[in-house]
Amino acid sequence: MIPRSIPPWQEELARALSRPEDLLRLVDLPVPLANAAGSRSFPQRVPLGYVARMRRGDPADPLLRQVLPVTEEDLDAPGYLDDPVGDLMAMAVPGVLRKYRGRALLVVTGACPVHCRYCFRRHFPYGDAHAARGDWAQAVEHIAGDRSLREVILSGGDPLTLTDERLADLVERISAIAHIGRLRIHTRMPVVLPTRVDKGLLGWLGATRLRNVVVIHANHPNEIDDAVAQALARLQATGAGLLNQSVLLRGVNDDPEVLAGLSERLFEVGVLPYYLHRLDRVRGAAHFEVDDARAGALMAEIRTRLPGYLVPRLVREEAGAPFKLPMG
Repeated sequence: MIPRSIPPWQEELARALSRPEDLLRLVDLPVPLANAAGSRSFPQRVPLGYVARMRRGDPADPLLRQVLPVTEEDLDAPGYLDDPVGDLMAMAVPGVLRKYRGRALLVVTGACPVHCRYCFRRHFPYGDAHAARGDWAQAVEHIAGDRSLREVILSGGDPLTLTDERLADLVERISAIAHIGRLRIHTRMPVVLPTRVDKGLLGWLGATRLRNVVVIHANHPNEIDDAVAQALARLQATGAGLLNQSVLLRGVNDDPEVLAGLSERLFEVGVLPYYLHRLDRVRGAAHFEVDDARAGALMAEIRTRLPGYLVPRLVREEAGAPFKLPMG
């Protein structure tokens, strides 16, 4: 038997940096900036291709700030929780979240190509609560049994860390459910690891009868280089709609020029801005918070710079709310 070759994206993912000191050396910064304690509780993970977009010698680089463990993560902050958006109370069966009418979200994996330090699921119990248990059977049965559902959302972790064989199998099962018409995939992969958008992924994505929406996650225009632009073009060629959601982060994108530049860059590569999320108040991420007054001022300013279709909706997700709450 001829062994199957490993796709390039998997090889690249295997080389992702897990030690803060290695990351800091690559960007020409002193190792004492790293927080070993924070890295143990929520390990660092960042692909080398993403590191290549960081500015050398700049501790305030907006890409570095998103992924480097820092001492502020160890500080307790009032109101910051392990489950800030109520995922666990919204779980209908393992890995299936029912928050909003007509939609079911599947937590298909706990794996991610990059560990963003503000991640709202950094404390999520993936071992006990993911939809892949029992070869998807319970999750698919739940969706098939509720005719009020119209859309299935694949989330995680990052669903595109799964192999194309696994994803094709899951999507085929979902497609067989007559009342489901849309598939939405929330992924950071095209931004941090654009080689993931390969022939295998494009094959099953373009073959399904479902209407596909891919929601990427970029927070800063420096994240979108030529390789990312080409990956997004390949996704768009399958007929998928492309949207972006960002998180408003102090020291990363809390600047009107950055936010306007991000929207302009997204449109250049075929992606519409969708949501600008207020920070989910997850334990360990308080240092990223932007206060309400600043958030409102930023939105007012970018509206003067952009046409309406390039202005993302500023929202906050609150546990138990029937929709994401508009903030300005």
